[in-house]
Amino acid sequence: MTLRTIERHILEEERKLGPVSGTFTNLLYDIAVAAKVISREVRRAGLNNIIGGTGDINIQGESVQKLDVYSNELLIGILSRNGRVCAIGSEEVARPVIVPERWAGKYVVNMDPLDGSGNIGVNASIGTIFSILPKKSPGKMAEESDCLQPGRDQLAAGYVMYGSSTVLVYSTGHGVYGFTLDPTVGEFILSHNQIRFPERCKYYSINEGYSAYWTPPTRAWVDWAKAVDEKSKRPLGHRYIGAMVADFHRNLIDGGVFLYPADTKDPRLTTGKLRLLVEASPMAFLAEQAGGAATTGTERILDIVPTDLHQRVPLVVGNQAEVARYEAFARELG
Repeated sequence: MTLRTIERHILEEERKLGPVSGTFTNLLYDIAVAAKVISREVRRAGLNNIIGGTGDINIQGESVQKLDVYSNELLIGILSRNGRVCAIGSEEVARPVIVPERWAGKYVVNMDPLDGSGNIGVNASIGTIFSILPKKSPGKMAEESDCLQPGRDQLAAGYVMYGSSTVLVYSTGHGVYGFTLDPTVGEFILSHNQIRFPERCKYYSINEGYSAYWTPPTRAWVDWAKAVDEKSKRPLGHRYIGAMVADFHRNLIDGGVFLYPADTKDPRLTTGKLRLLVEASPMAFLAEQAGGAATTGTERILDIVPTDLHQRVPLVVGNQAEVARYEAFARELG
């Protein structure tokens, strides 16, 4: 049996785009290397004093976990010294990291170094989300605006899920591929070729604990999902882990929709909670490449032009038909 490593796969995919320098391939592989290191630390988290909070609060107003800091510093360290990246936008920092001219490359990376970090202490799935964009500002040095690009301009996006196995899923706009880390050889091996959302939507993922704060479109869609109807094989099953990477991955493989809609629980977050650039846009890019869709309820995620690194949006992402149904409820109920 021939094993297809992620490095070989990325290189062959890049060749489809025309003459190659290997720079883009190496950038994706740098992210894969960082994922291997984070995966190692996740597996040893209970033994190396890396579980728990630091006592600090990040730019989002959330408690910072030790593994958040480790993952953020590791990725910034790797990406800012490889000669391929000019700017890095991270959930954990207030402003983009502008790479010094001597190290600056032609790509921009936006990332959530550790999605679902609240799951660390209970040994549940967590992940890393990344987005790669082209540098658009003139000159060698990047500008903050290079990080503020709409999702449709992404060159690649993906995530790493640290669960029962470590899986890296990514797309460069030519389909979605998944790789599983083989710890015996230390390589990501192709395990999911050309992933597509199943036609049937089996699951929905939403925090039911917030149901009292839902808007009418969300309530109407969830009521529809729970209704009994043999013809459409409802009710849908409810699955919610609390880490978007893990919920999205299940829905991508088995068929489902992930919802983190706007609600009235926190007056500061009535326009949504998830970060557009480091969470919603990368997942929307993957969803569309896999035959799915992603919306705020009223707008395609990939069409939103960001105005701030930490801009938040509502997100409904997954099977195309059910995302469209949610949009229909939003048009009807406002």
